[in-house]
Parts: sequence; structure tokens; C-alpha cells
Amino acid sequence: MTPLGRLIAARIARDGPMRLDDYMQTCLLHPEHGYYSTRDPFGAAGDFTTAPEISQMFGELAGLALAQAWLDQGAPAPFTLAEIGPGRGTLMADIRRATRAVPGFADAARLSLVEASPHLRQVQAQALGPVAHLDSVTDLPDAPLFLIANEFLDALPIRQFVRVERGWAERMVTVRDGALGFALAAPVDLPREGALGEVFEDRPGAAAVVAEVARRIVARGGVAILVDYGTWDGRGDSLQALRRHGFEDPLANPGEADLTSHVDFAPLAAASMDAGAAVSAPVPQGQWLRALGIEARAARLAQAGDAGAADALHRLTDPAAMGHLFKAMAIWPRHAPAPPGFAGLEDHAAHA
Repeated sequence: MTPLGRLIAARIARDGPMRLDDYMQTCLLHPEHGYYSTRDPFGAAGDFTTAPEISQMFGELAGLALAQAWLDQGAPAPFTLAEIGPGRGTLMADIRRATRAVPGFADAARLSLVEASPHLRQVQAQALGPVAHLDSVTDLPDAPLFLIANEFLDALPIRQFVRVERGWAERMVTVRDGALGFALAAPVDLPREGALGEVFEDRPGAAAVVAEVARRIVARGGVAILVDYGTWDGRGDSLQALRRHGFEDPLANPGEADLTSHVDFAPLAAASMDAGAAVSAPVPQGQWLRALGIEARAARLAQAGDAGAADALHRLTDPAAMGHLFKAMAIWPRHAPAPPGFAGLEDHAAHA
């Protein structure tokens, strides 16, 4: 058992079984042994590779989409350019480089990064120079907000409930035969239907974050683009642990593997609309990037000698790679045009 696993087991022995969201939070952000607190997990030398690490094209196109939305909303100045969960700063570096060509954008932008990991804050500062690091989206400045979050929501902790004969039983982490294992709590009533054995995942922290961002955009203007892997109105057990670019038991190595689950975009859209914002349906990443011109950009990079441009295009857009499972969703003021590559939910429904 890992050092963090032993700490978790001791806590369970003292306090009883641990909720899954508490387990995930501890594994990812424990100050001494947490996954994100102790390492740089990105890239070939880490445990997984995100879209910005695959190619500069992802950040360039996302940045230009934000810049076009900024122009469409009258080029407010100053404004907050923000990222939640910025990783090693690669995405924001590409956004800033691409948007230098947009007159006035860089001068008006005030960069804010929402990051919980002290280690990753240091990595981001090395990549981007002096930046304002924030603990939460509630700390964002009171200004027009142009924000991106890539593979942030999937790592927010979830609770899991299993449909049993007498209701829904919450899945808990306990200790069995000296190892961590799952157990079910006493059944409770939930306002939802489900077949016996079905798993329902609840990620309340995600809706809270998205609602806060939407409220700020409604009040001051701006756009948020959220990119993650997931579904609409998802069902089933999607918890997974990723270590050394492979999957493993989520309870096997606490603190040494990334823990994530599929994002359900439906409650995030509902939270945005409840806050008064316009919101898009989740668009497959490949479709969104093609609408932004990634094929032309890849061709130009290839002509300039980038031998990896074609492979990166495939990985980012092909349905069998990241093109379908990963989705992009946008939030913006109802009176403003939709950002590039998106349409409002009402428009989406009309053309579905």
C-alpha cells in the first residue's frame, strides 16, 4: 500500500468508510502525498497527454476563438483571461502567442490561473512568467471574463450511488483484508429512476464552478469554453485511474495515479442557463476544431516542416482518437453572438 493508502486506511479504521468524493479529493490534493501536489503528470514522461501537449494547434485555435468572441462583444478593456486547471501552462502559452496578432487583445488581457497544486503553480510560472494564481473561480476579478478549462472538470470528485432493491446505496471506500475496497452504505431515496445495479454519478462541485463562471459572464460579459471527455446525461460507472499511460484499479495506488470520470454535460448546461447565460450543446472536439480551421492550420505547419502535424490532426480530431469522446461546450451572454464553432442549445435543437 502506498504511503497515502496507509493514511487513508488508518483514517477509515478510526472514522469508518470514506465517501468516494472524499477519497478522490485526498488522493489528488493531499498536501504531502497527493497526485497533483507532488508531480508533473503531463506528457510522455508523465501519466497522460492532453490536447495542448499533442500540438500547438489546439491552443492556437482556442485562443483565436476567445479573441473573436472578445471582438464580437466590443473588445472590452481591461478583461480577465483565465484558465482553470492550467496544467504546465502549455495551453495558455499557445493562446497568448496566437492572440498577439489580434490588435488590442494582449494589452487588455489580465491573466488569472485557477490552480490548487503548489507544484503546478511553480511549473506554470516558469512557462508563463509572473501570473496571478487563484484558489477558486470565486476569486476571479470583477471584469469581463474570457475563460478556458481543458480536462479540468473530469478530475473533480464524484459520488457514486448504486440502484438496489430499496433505493440507491452510496459507494464507499473501506478496508478489507488489509487492502482498500468498495462497500455500499445504507440505501436512500433519490429523485431518479434506474434499473437494479445501475450506477449514478454526481459531481456537485462541477455545477457549482460552472454556475459561478456563468454568473460572472452574465454580469460582465465574456465567454467560457469547457473541453473535457464525457457525455450528455451520462449513466454508469466511469471512474478510472490512469498511471504511466495505462488504466488500473482506482484503489490500487492512492496518490500515485490520476483519478477521473466522464463529465456529464447536461447538469452543467442547466446550471449555466439557470444563471441566465446562453450555452451550447457539447460539440465533439473534432467537429469544433475543424470548424475553427484546424485542417488548414495543419497543412500550413506541414508545409513549414512540422513532420508531426498530420499525426496531431488525427489524434485531436479523429472519432477513434480524441475527436468524439472529448467535447467542447461554451457559455456566453444571451445578447451576444455565439463564439466560433458553437450554437445555442435552442439553435442546436432546431437543427438536430
